[in-house]
Amino acid sequence: MLTIKNLSKRFGETQAVNDLSFNVYPGQITGLIGQNGAGKTTAFHSILNFLNYSGEILWNDQPITENTLDEIGYLPEERSLLQKMTIEQHILYLAKLKGKRAQAIKPLINDWLAKFQVKGGRKDLIKSLSKGNQQKVQLICTLIHQPKLIILDEPFSGLDPVNADLLKNAVVEMKEKGAAIIFSSHDMSNVEAVCDRLVMLRKGRSVLNGTLDEVREQFGRTEL
Repeated sequence: MLTIKNLSKRFGETQAVNDLSFNVYPGQITGLIGQNGAGKTTAFHSILNFLNYSGEILWNDQPITENTLDEIGYLPEERSLLQKMTIEQHILYLAKLKGKRAQAIKPLINDWLAKFQVKGGRKDLIKSLSKGNQQKVQLICTLIHQPKLIILDEPFSGLDPVNADLLKNAVVEMKEKGAAIIFSSHDMSNVEAVCDRLVMLRKGRSVLNGTLDEVREQFGRTEL
């Protein structure tokens, strides 16, 4: 379980995250929603130790360390792939960074490319792919090492409905394998379709936190 207690982060005069507390449970999907600038990405970067922060962040009751990061899959909002690598080289490179051996990952690549309907072979260069297919390759890199905690920052951005459904199916499959998953999104239809829990941020503070049923009971279906 991911535990966030009293997380706060300030950038100069801006309070990006303010006393944020919530849990992300194994086998569940949590949606983190809020307007641009609400603090979603700052919360993710704090979890990943990209930032100094105040408060406490624990994975299975232990601080997150370099070894713990091998158990995490992270898809950033900004897409960044090494354009001169082939699809296979890129997937293997990032898998190795997560402590996986190439011999264990190579046999999986074709199945993952088929699962996400990537239009390109494993020997094709990243730069030859469309932006949508590059995004799907980056998602494969996020998931192929079977992380126990998955963090997806605006994963549906730029995806058409067909590819959004492929992503939803993959996320649900990882949930069913026991992963703890959190993703941010501006689209409530995506959140409601796959999430078990919801955290809404406003100016860095949590203004909603609970299961979708709990949120509906408190605020009403129309308000949600």
